[in-house]
Amino acid sequence: MRHPLLSRRRVRFGAAAVTAVVAGTAAFGVGQATAEHSVPRTDKEVPNLTQVQDKIKAYYGDTVTADGQHYASPRSNYAKQVRGITDSARDYLAKAAGKKHHGKPAIVLDMDDTTLLTYNYELQVGFHHTEAAQDKYLASTDMAPVFGMDRLVNWARGKGYEVFFVTGRKEAQRAWSVRNLKNVGYKVPLDRTHVYLKDKKNPPAYLPCGANCTTVQFKSGTRKHIEAQGYDIVANFGDQYSDLNGGYGDKTFKLPNPMYFLP
Repeated sequence: MRHPLLSRRRVRFGAAAVTAVVAGTAAFGVGQATAEHSVPRTDKEVPNLTQVQDKIKAYYGDTVTADGQHYASPRSNYAKQVRGITDSARDYLAKAAGKKHHGKPAIVLDMDDTTLLTYNYELQVGFHHTEAAQDKYLASTDMAPVFGMDRLVNWARGKGYEVFFVTGRKEAQRAWSVRNLKNVGYKVPLDRTHVYLKDKKNPPAYLPCGANCTTVQFKSGTRKHIEAQGYDIVANFGDQYSDLNGGYGDKTFKLPNPMYFLP
């Protein structure tokens, strides 16, 4: 995800930052908002916040533990949709493994809601993200892997693909992020040459935008840097279109995320 700490703020409308925002339209009943009506003319063009939250919970198969923690269900429609994407990605990577590449084959993945599932965090903060809340959570809690992505990543590594993570999490969150990936089963190299975080204090020289990169500039610029090291990014995975735009990747795989939108 890439997560919320890029130079541009994470866009949130409570829980109403739903898939419809990404698509550019909102199909929420009669008189739905359109790209031409970005400012609602009446209340009929605005989705009800409580109902949107309920739909998000139903989509993820909200499961509440005895201590009140919320988790997504592996039998949810979210999990089923992700399973279809990981199956397609595995088929693609299996076929691509035997082909000639213009560099050493690699895959690039975002972190939040691409490899690590933020659902429990989102419910804890009531879909109201802040940097302080995220720091507190990451320092003490491991997010579960996105369903099946740990297996896909480890399988790809076994097939000869180098694995890189490119996330908008800030550099100060590196130790927590690496710990989380290790603890939930990502058995791939997780050193600084494989895990790229946003460093606004000391931005790398290969990013001309420096500390002021947009999400797309940061992610595509980092992918360009990876390819400059002699790799061919055969597949790029992300839950936001800003994770995927900007080139430097033979094929993109978009993971679902109706919880928030990152431009």
